[in-house]
Amino acid sequence: MDELLIEDVGRVRVLRMNRPGKRNALNNALTLGLVQALAAAEADDAVHAVVLTGNGPAFCAGADITEFKDLTPDQMDRVDERAELTMQLHLSVSRMSKPVIAAVNGFAMGGGAGLALACDLALAARSARIGYPEVKHGIIAAIVLPNLTRQVGRKAAFELVATGEAVGAERAVALGMFNAVHDDDQLMDETMALASRLAAVSRAAMATTKRTFHEVVDLPLARGLEVGREANKRMRSFVRTER
Repeated sequence: MDELLIEDVGRVRVLRMNRPGKRNALNNALTLGLVQALAAAEADDAVHAVVLTGNGPAFCAGADITEFKDLTPDQMDRVDERAELTMQLHLSVSRMSKPVIAAVNGFAMGGGAGLALACDLALAARSARIGYPEVKHGIIAAIVLPNLTRQVGRKAAFELVATGEAVGAERAVALGMFNAVHDDDQLMDETMALASRLAAVSRAAMATTKRTFHEVVDLPLARGLEVGREANKRMRSFVRTER
């Protein structure tokens, strides 16, 4: 599909959103393409890690408002379908056994910001900005909220969605939205280097790490420790298998 470019570099699959004229805004075709491409990467044994980035000067401007203007109350079937598709995209990464890294090469707004935060790791260009401007347009940042509140905390999350103001890459790192900031011309090299390191990790170890992480992150301490204990037991079996 033209909206999404897919390339394999060694054991890393690069997904590049390709609507530069629209700042890679998420229309139905691109959103569905991302869901399908992430599922295909998960199913491909040759792929050990995924990098997600945008073509052109932006990572992703969020939802394509030219499509959303037609999602009116008298079109509830279409409204429901779009909301479900967006939710599935934000769930896709956490359901994968392989790490997904966002290379945020420019503006990441609204659903684009949510997509970056949904990835396991996010590296940003120094010029990148991230924010949730929905409130300025009379709507709400809704599906993005669960990931946002989990990663930056209540006060910072409310500030971001209530003011609609974007923040620069350095503050986003301080808030926990990005892992690191790199010069614009070094972003993809740094991202691919990190992805290659993760791709070299034992597949079983990485899969168990991701599954355990997403299972324990919201559990009470005692239950989380029990989950960790069971993962520790499973780890011993695959260590023997891989020798």
